[in-house]
Amino acid sequence: MPMDVRDLEALIQAAFPDAQVAVEDMVGDGDHLAANIVSEAFRGKTRVQQHQMVYAALQGKMGGELHALALQTKAPD
Repeated sequence: MPMDVRDLEALIQAAFPDAQVAVEDMVGDGDHLAANIVSEAFRGKTRVQQHQMVYAALQGKMGGELHALALQTKAPD
């Protein structure tokens, strides 16, 4: 079953309360999403560490409900 964009946004927002989150369904199937996340929690972390933090926030849904997720992460300017 595909993941709703709002559900993905809620998981990310719960893990990163200060975050600016924008999620887009890239092909309209709920399985291929793109997320742009800006959070202070990412400051000083490598891109790999940032993405690992996001995957942890997804609570195991990556590879199940969510097939593909394109991530853009950064700390605020």
